[in-house]
Amino acid sequence: MPSYPQHSPNRPILVIGSLNMDLVMRTPRVPQGGETLFGHDFATLPGGKGANQALACARLGGHVAMVGRIGDDNFGQVLKSGLARDGVHVSQITVTGGVTSGVAMILVEDIGQNRILISAGANGQVTAGDIDGVAAQIEQAAMLVVQLEVPLPAVLAAIKHAHAAGVPVLLNPAPAAALPDTLWPMVDLLVPNESEATLLSGVDVKDTASAAEAAAVLRARGVRTVLITLGAQGVLICDAQGVRRLPAQKVKAVDTTAAGDTFVGGLAVGLTEGMSLDDAAALGQAASAICVTRIGAQPSIPWRSELTPTERARS
Repeated sequence: MPSYPQHSPNRPILVIGSLNMDLVMRTPRVPQGGETLFGHDFATLPGGKGANQALACARLGGHVAMVGRIGDDNFGQVLKSGLARDGVHVSQITVTGGVTSGVAMILVEDIGQNRILISAGANGQVTAGDIDGVAAQIEQAAMLVVQLEVPLPAVLAAIKHAHAAGVPVLLNPAPAAALPDTLWPMVDLLVPNESEATLLSGVDVKDTASAAEAAAVLRARGVRTVLITLGAQGVLICDAQGVRRLPAQKVKAVDTTAAGDTFVGGLAVGLTEGMSLDDAAALGQAASAICVTRIGAQPSIPWRSELTPTERARS
């Protein structure tokens, strides 16, 4: 397992990824084809996996900067200013003329499950050239955090820059997509959920045993550490020390939006603070347990002060 540099003003966690405005509506259930249902509690909320993860890092105590694109619209300004207000460095979030900011249409069932449809907008304009332009920031980062809501060439360029500089890479492969074989050995931490692990590994992940099998397949490709998030079943960790499962806290979930992003933020912050892998994962779990009890993406992400003293100070 690689070491993770302690975070400092000169070595932030660097998140490269998406910014979306989430248009959220709650519903008793998902409508069938051709069916119209009455929903309730519509809200317009900032989100996007990249922005969510950057915000989670900041609220959980990390020093974090973000790279991404927004459109020249009001949604974009709201997204950027919201991150800045909560402590994310946003100087590398650029405005793209002639396109909208990313938008996500989210249906949240009353049982807490969500269904999401995304229009990439400016997120789809992030290029490998953009990444080359921030190569110096990548090389000076304590950790690189990336997802798959911006074009894959940009993600691959970021990972290559980080790997060449010895910067740890955390990849949240969401939404799931086929990835090149050359990518895997450059990934220090791979954090998929069950469906993403299933697509990437070819193993049908439905319980702890199948998750362990999928994680072993992914590690065999060269990934150093795999953490598969299993919802109410917790998190399965597979690394050079073996396989173990960290159970989830029992809470009443009302909205799972951003739960995985909150976990990623806690994990990244914990590792760059010098925590063990298991304690950093537990920090992410504790934050996610709060997240799922609230509505929306970014509004649901907790601050470090909201965790218990033990959860805040794992070492």
